[in-house]
Amino acid sequence: MNKIKCECGHVNPEGTVLCESCGKPVEGNQHIDGNQDSKLLNMRYDGSARRSQTYKKSIVDKIWSFFSSVKVGVWLIVIALVASIFGTIFPQEEFIPQNAVSRDPAIFYEDRYGILGLIYYQLGFHNLYSSWWYMVLIALIGISLVICSLDRFVPLFRALRNQSAKKHVKFLSRQRLYSETDQVSKEEIDQLASNLKKSRYKLTYDNGHILAEKGRFSRWGPYVNHIGLIIILLAALLRTTPLMFSEEYIWIREGEQMVIPGTDGQYYIKNEQFVMETHDPEDERFQEAILKEGEIPSNFQSDVIIYEAKSTDIPGAEPELEEQSRQSIRMNEPAKFDGYTLYQSGYQVNEFESFTFKIHETDDENESALTTFSIDLSEPQSTYELDNGFRVEVTNYFPDYVMTEEGNPVSQTNHPRNPAFVLTLFPPESETGEVSFLGIGKNIDATGENDYKISMEDFELRDASGLTLNADRTLPFFIVGAAIFMIGVIQGMYWQHRRVWIHPTENGVFLAGHTNKNWFGVKKDIEKSLEGTSIKMVNDQQELEE
Repeated sequence: MNKIKCECGHVNPEGTVLCESCGKPVEGNQHIDGNQDSKLLNMRYDGSARRSQTYKKSIVDKIWSFFSSVKVGVWLIVIALVASIFGTIFPQEEFIPQNAVSRDPAIFYEDRYGILGLIYYQLGFHNLYSSWWYMVLIALIGISLVICSLDRFVPLFRALRNQSAKKHVKFLSRQRLYSETDQVSKEEIDQLASNLKKSRYKLTYDNGHILAEKGRFSRWGPYVNHIGLIIILLAALLRTTPLMFSEEYIWIREGEQMVIPGTDGQYYIKNEQFVMETHDPEDERFQEAILKEGEIPSNFQSDVIIYEAKSTDIPGAEPELEEQSRQSIRMNEPAKFDGYTLYQSGYQVNEFESFTFKIHETDDENESALTTFSIDLSEPQSTYELDNGFRVEVTNYFPDYVMTEEGNPVSQTNHPRNPAFVLTLFPPESETGEVSFLGIGKNIDATGENDYKISMEDFELRDASGLTLNADRTLPFFIVGAAIFMIGVIQGMYWQHRRVWIHPTENGVFLAGHTNKNWFGVKKDIEKSLEGTSIKMVNDQQELEE
């Protein structure tokens, strides 16, 4: 890389706009806002050379230059925002309702949203936020933020760290705030410096030249913002890994106890009771809705017990369960334990728990039961051996029975909402079975020649809770990233980097000022510090140009 030597003797890297030592404009100096007619200096990054504008030879240089562009970063963000908008048109696959006719995405989107849903599915938008190309897009935004920050932070840090109080006259005269005073005493210059110090400016001296500075830390606000955003983007990427984020949907019925999926068998849950309360039909506020929709829940909750499994010394033995907590899970009031969160996401009231059937002779008009048996719908057995010699085999079981267009029985879900059975009855001392199809309001003799008939005698109901288990270990990263981002916002918004240069001449003084924002504020500081002196107030040279 070529070097540029200033007349002050300092050697500057190629691409430097203002000498890093004395501030004199060097070859290739750019005027403020690229306006060649303006005499004001471009003080961005204090005129230091940026890597993206200096190195242009290797492929690494070209990649660095590409990602250091603010335009590239903005376009990447715009593309990500547009893609995110498409991801919200229809629900993502993980949010397909549990009570949907089919939770298969290939069927659900077309069935629910028609041709647009089919296109949405085929384009892969149903899994947008976990798709590889969306993750690559987020990673590219992160890379752009890192390179943009380093490309600007390093030269700015070097320029501000090496600031000198003695600056070239051309540097001072081409600042936005500038004045010349022909006759000034040393006492007045000292008074000006003292007044600036009282205004909390830090003074740096160099052979009679003075730099008064305050609020330098505000210049790092945008880079603090970038650090916060990078942490948030990393958290978003980590959220796609099972180690950092998992979500499980479970159905648990009243009285049922089960291991909580996703906890590696460490935790168990028991559903003590499901409670649903409805709005009073006499309440005028809800009468219209109740007439239209029927009962409207005012509250539904699951009263659960969380157990922690304690390991045993005997291999294969059932773990000892230790009660950890008893909680009531309501909408927006989840149960929390050891980094896990259980949300009340759904319910199923009056779900069938068991059926009791009786066996009687087909020609028995009174249907006197020869024997009875019960089927537990949670764990139906394949064969029931009855006391009087009858044997019943469950040939087929449809928990949520529907008939297809082709006339075949299928089950929509695994939940016993509309159970149906194909039962084969073997009378005592007979190897020939009689087939029957039984369901709610259905009792069909498959051959029409059965000597015995199976009829439903009784049933039991219970409620089931739909719970979502969420384990989000990325939340602390999001909180830290958001906090750092807000610190950067406050840092850059409420403070400004203000500088005042005092350059004594043989009999007078040159006075110049600069700030990264709030020019009115720095003018007031200078005006207040000049009180009691004959030094001229600075002029705003940008206003004079206009």
